[in-house]
Amino acid sequence: MSAAPIPNQTPAQSPKRPTAEVERVYREMLRIRRFEEMAARSYTQGKISGFLHLYIGQEAIAVATKDIMQPGDRVVTTYRDHGFAIALGCDPGACMAELYGKKTGLVGGAGGSMHFFAKKEGLWGGYAIVGGHVPVAAGHAFASKYVGDGAVTLCFLGEGAMHIGATHEGMLLAGLWRLPIVFVIENNKYAMGTPLHRQSPVEDLTVRAPTYRMTSDRFVVRDVFETRDRLARAVKRAREEQQPSLVELLTYRFRGHSMSDPAKYRTKEEVESWREGDPLHRTGKALREDHGLSEEQLEAIDDEIVEEMQKAVEFADESPLPDPEFRFRNHYVEDDPSEED
Repeated sequence: MSAAPIPNQTPAQSPKRPTAEVERVYREMLRIRRFEEMAARSYTQGKISGFLHLYIGQEAIAVATKDIMQPGDRVVTTYRDHGFAIALGCDPGACMAELYGKKTGLVGGAGGSMHFFAKKEGLWGGYAIVGGHVPVAAGHAFASKYVGDGAVTLCFLGEGAMHIGATHEGMLLAGLWRLPIVFVIENNKYAMGTPLHRQSPVEDLTVRAPTYRMTSDRFVVRDVFETRDRLARAVKRAREEQQPSLVELLTYRFRGHSMSDPAKYRTKEEVESWREGDPLHRTGKALREDHGLSEEQLEAIDDEIVEEMQKAVEFADESPLPDPEFRFRNHYVEDDPSEED
């Protein structure tokens, strides 16, 4: 079993970064991590139905994305969408209530884990159909180019989606029409339980970029700042030059594909080696070693965030279920009550 390069060979973080900035991104990544852990606990308690795909290990990507977005920019992503919702500013209580299927959820409890949506915050949907959202994202970018609003669409997909026909069609049109879009492959090593070497004849998925007339980048997600800087370059090209990009981020999920997946296809050694390179772990290490924060200070940050996420759970527990007729809203066609059977 081959694994991608392990991101634990470089310094934990540059000490030149202001301490307040390093602490901020650490907090934001930790908020996602603790939210997901609370969600996993609720799932095992039977409070969440259906599927639950956790973002644990990939938090730096969502936090970096938030930092480079401008008003009007859009994120279109997969069913592993909780991290983006938290990073983009959605209320954790509303996010947890959506997982519970409650009336106070992001979309009234109708979407669940895989269909978060928050237009105001720039999250234009999590999508359950693998690769099916790529043409949708291209459509968002086409709309931006058509009306000239200067917005950029960031489309996130897993490496498994790179082998889907709809993905090819969406990327083809983006390159053909020079759309303001950045396609970001979150290559977390496994499409469900299938490693990349059993999915693709090539390891580097950005080799396809020239066929779509896209620029490309590919790197291991070491820390949020490097991720932010390199994504920012792609977003700048899309915004200023109408030049789409294909960016492959080598990352890692520390849980199974979903809560029903025990992830026995991975070795403990592989998981532990990636834990050493976990951006959240590395940022905490940098705060201790390079910025002088004590263990007590880091524990206080953690306690504060755990309390925030516990309140989100309590909010979801106490929230009401949606009214039965709510499930009939937002249909394309509604029955005319004046018509007789």
